[in-house]
Formats: sequence, structure tokens, C-alpha cells
Amino acid sequence: MAGLCTKGPEPDLEEPTLVEGFPGIGLVGKIATDHLIDQLEMRYYASIDCEGLPRIGVYRGGDRTARPPVRLYVSDEHNLLALQSDVPIVSAAVNNVADCVTRWVVDHDATPIYLSGLPAERETKPDLYGIATGSASETLDGHDIAAPPEDGVITGPTGALIDRAAHLDHDSYGLVVECSPQFPDPEAASVLIDEAIAPIADLSIETDDLLERAEEIKAKREAFAQQMQAIGQEESSQAQPLRMYQ
Repeated sequence: MAGLCTKGPEPDLEEPTLVEGFPGIGLVGKIATDHLIDQLEMRYYASIDCEGLPRIGVYRGGDRTARPPVRLYVSDEHNLLALQSDVPIVSAAVNNVADCVTRWVVDHDATPIYLSGLPAERETKPDLYGIATGSASETLDGHDIAAPPEDGVITGPTGALIDRAAHLDHDSYGLVVECSPQFPDPEAASVLIDEAIAPIADLSIETDDLLERAEEIKAKREAFAQQMQAIGQEESSQAQPLRMYQ
């Protein structure tokens, strides 16, 4: 049975916000979610056990603890959950994983924030756009998060999650930020946090460290970003103009 395997005490949450960090173009969602987990010292709460996820063990340098590749972290203080993934989701598993995660989100009255990058060559600060399902668009309006300027689609696991939320008319946010099409983009991740995630989830998060360590982050995650670029749109979450699908 697909679902979650909890690893600690049940959190005390009421209609929490969930930030999704499946890897995609520019690794913007993963970088942003990893930063939230570190900065808020979020607790490892559960592993996600959905059919199609790779059966591998993940470990960190200097730490003997091995963990599954897709996990949930929690902050009771901030009424917040974060989904951290250290692996891409193969195309054959995307729909099943989206169904599995969405069932848990709906059952726990969570409002997810789904994150995606829009490949763009730029020389200035990246633009940010927001879409929504259910009645969540009112919150985007309240925080002056702009609507997309053109028709588009979001692919990969993030796109599948938004599709599930739309079918169920469940409240969710889809945040799209311009990002590097080739390399990890900590600047774009910081824009996601500063201009959307923090105000929506009522958080106070410092992102200076992301910018100060940008070159280090790019170097550590460049191979992963190139892998996401190479495996194609079905497995790599990203936003694209709709005309590319017509």
C-alpha cells in the first residue's frame, strides 16, 4: 500500500502548508526546499513510499544514517511540511507518485506549494509568476504575485501534482520562476522563497546565504542539474510555453 512511513511523533498541525521539492530544471524547487529545511531546522517526519520510487539508500558525508530518497520534514512551530527528493522521478512513475502524494495531501488538509522553473536566458533578477487551483488564487492576488504573461504548461512530477489538484478542485499554488536552463540556479530559488513561499506560508527566512554560496551550490549540484536537463520533460519538472505542445 502506497503512502508514508512515519519516523517520529505525529506533528501538531492544522491545515498546514506543504512545500514540494521534486528536482526539475535549474533545481529551483529542490534548492528552495532544502534551504527551508536547513534554515528552519525541520524534523525528519516520514519517508514517502509510493510505487515507482527508486529503492535506494541515501547518505550524507560525515553521517552514517541512511534514508530513503524521498522524505517529508515538518516544523510544528511554522505549521509547515517540506517534501525533499534526492532523485528524479522516472516518467513511468510520475502519475502514480502524484496520485500517492495527492491522496496524503488531501487527507491531511494540507495546502501545497508546487515549484517549477521556466528556462530563460536573463541578465536581471528572474521574474516570478503564480498559478493556482481551487480558491488559492485569492492569496496570490493578496501578495501581488503576478499571473503568467502567456499560455504555458508545467511538466514532470510537479505538473502531475498540479493536474491532480485541479481535478479535485483542491487548493494549491503553482509557482514558476525564470531560471537557468542548464545550471543550478540559487538566485531563482531565493526569489521563490522571498517573493512567494515566505509570504504565502507566513515565514521569515534569510536567503543571503543562498546568494553568498551560489558558486559552491552550483558546483555541488551541476551534475544533478545536467541529468535533469538530459532526461526530458516527462521526468523533469519545468514550465514551458503551451505553443511547444501544439
